[in-house]
Amino acid sequence: MWKGIASNALTFFIVILVAIAALVAWGRNEFVAPGPLAQPICLQVERGASFSAVSRVLEERGAVTDARIFRIGADYSDRSDDLKFGSYMIPANASMVEVLEAITAGGRSTCGRDVNFRIGVTRSDVVLSELDLGTNTFVEVVRFDAGAEPVPMEYLEVADDADLRFRITVAEGVTSWQVVDALKKADFLTGSLETVPPEGTLAPDSYEIERGTERGAVVAEMSRRQEVRLAEAWANRVADLPYDTPEEALIMASIIEKETAVPDERRQVASVFVNRMRQGMRLQTDPTVIYGITKGEGVLGRGLRQSELRRETPWNTYVIDGLPPTPIANPGQLAIEAAVNPDTTDYIFFVADGTGGHAFAETLEEHNENVARWRAIEAEQGTEGQTGVQGE
Repeated sequence: MWKGIASNALTFFIVILVAIAALVAWGRNEFVAPGPLAQPICLQVERGASFSAVSRVLEERGAVTDARIFRIGADYSDRSDDLKFGSYMIPANASMVEVLEAITAGGRSTCGRDVNFRIGVTRSDVVLSELDLGTNTFVEVVRFDAGAEPVPMEYLEVADDADLRFRITVAEGVTSWQVVDALKKADFLTGSLETVPPEGTLAPDSYEIERGTERGAVVAEMSRRQEVRLAEAWANRVADLPYDTPEEALIMASIIEKETAVPDERRQVASVFVNRMRQGMRLQTDPTVIYGITKGEGVLGRGLRQSELRRETPWNTYVIDGLPPTPIANPGQLAIEAAVNPDTTDYIFFVADGTGGHAFAETLEEHNENVARWRAIEAEQGTEGQTGVQGE
């Protein structure tokens, strides 16, 4: 009898083990198999939300077949404590493991609305965009000039939404005064800015910002990034540059930045100025003259006058030798790298070529031919007397 009982118990135990193994296998398959979503959805994870609550929402919205399996899989993967608040796109047929990755990986939210506060040289725009789930691309809803245009109703209607995300994008070539002036108009920031950081020390870049961030903290991060970029570039500089410190390299980078917006030209432009310095020539660059007039506070908005080219200011490289005393803008990374690693050329001159780029020359004769072509283009366009000639 006892043998029969033992045999039956063993059989029952084996059946239980087989059932558990089958259940585990089924759960594992459910966790990695394509999910039930027919169309992508945007999932908002509130700050402080529990994993259990988010799991239930996912089940209710049809993103996972079973909230319990989703929680068990997250616990097994040691990811249940990694939940990140924000708005996330859950693609159609996303598996539970893909959903888990989306809401725990961190980084920028991938769904909902996005406000990009774009600080440019001539204006600062607020751009409100919203993710189109059909194409998985952000579509612009409205754009307006911060501080200069009325705030559109489309922006006001969503300005207080909890899932609204914010970025600040600083363009290459803006001045520190322009950055500070723009940040004062950003209604999602807090705190005051009493001083303008030294010219050139703010990194043009894109910054993810939370609502309520202190303006001073934003400027501090911009300064930190620029410091890192300059230090890394200076450590990898080529030999025999005609400037001795990273601060002088930053001045040169700012001039390069203001002279060309064509990425592939930056090292060529750098070579022109390096060659001039090595030969004891003046830099003769218009953007330095403009900075001497505006001090970086706004845009000149017109061509330079001959009297201004002759006027002595600390930044006018037509009348001073060598570099000006400070940068004339905040250069981007490519301009900094060009300043410490210029092309090896014999170029001494350059002039606008009518395409947005420049024509470079080794001799004055060749340069005069390029200038004549540029003057003809100016006459055709009705823009005679504008800047664009270097080293006439």
